[in-house]
Amino acid sequence: MTNGMIIKNMSFKVGQTLTIVGVPKSDATNFAVNIGPDEKDITMHLNARFNAHGDENAMVCNSYQNGNWCEEHREGGFPFVQGEEFKILIKFTPAEFLVTLSDGSEVHFPNRMGAEKYSYISFDGEVRVTGFEIK
Repeated sequence: MTNGMIIKNMSFKVGQTLTIVGVPKSDATNFAVNIGPDEKDITMHLNARFNAHGDENAMVCNSYQNGNWCEEHREGGFPFVQGEEFKILIKFTPAEFLVTLSDGSEVHFPNRMGAEKYSYISFDGEVRVTGFEIK
């Protein structure tokens, strides 16, 4: 499902915060962060769209389960600038992923699969990840 950076067998558990620092390419159309139990099912797909899938400067979240995309979730700002560094914090609670973007805006995305631990994280699209930390 992805052709970017993949992190497997690393636990991201309830109560932890994932911090991602990266730079979208100067001509990026979009990039995504995916978190799930494996590469087949994604509990949180965070897609920053500069100009992709009919959207411009939009943050779209979704889940991919049993071979199908679920209902899209749109919330928060769009602090991303092509070629400029961004920082995303994802706090994992039992009920949701609380995503804080570089501009301070927040996205509340439900933990649709309900697990307390996920071990698959991937990055896709036109982005260079420069920092990755789970605390």
